[in-house]
Amino acid sequence: MKPYGAATGGYQPAVPQPPADGDVPFGTIGETAFSQHTVITPVGRFPVRGTVWTVNDMSRTDRSTPTWAAIVAILVFWWTCLLGLLFLLVKEEKTTGHVQVTVQGHDRHYATSIMVTHPAMVGQIHQQVNYVRNLA
Repeated sequence: MKPYGAATGGYQPAVPQPPADGDVPFGTIGETAFSQHTVITPVGRFPVRGTVWTVNDMSRTDRSTPTWAAIVAILVFWWTCLLGLLFLLVKEEKTTGHVQVTVQGHDRHYATSIMVTHPAMVGQIHQQVNYVRNLA
């Protein structure tokens, strides 16, 4: 009989261990973390030197008149004809989709998708990838 608390197989939660060489991650792109010398993905660790990073922007920004502006334009149009039409000039931008970031090197390949809700998020992801490219 095994004592209480002894390992019995099955699922064992991973205990986070600090890197042995002190190479602490200082940034993440989706599920991928990176440090000055290492890329850390769910499929394993590998050196950042010699990696190739790609970014595919699969987001879309639509510009349309919001529903509330159309309703207000109709209601105001009954009292003042031209003033109500000004509400139809109101535009709203909505960004949907994701950005796919792929890292490959040292016989490994990993892709992550990051949902975006604003065009500035796409720019931020591009900046992070360019930073890691400079490390590579």
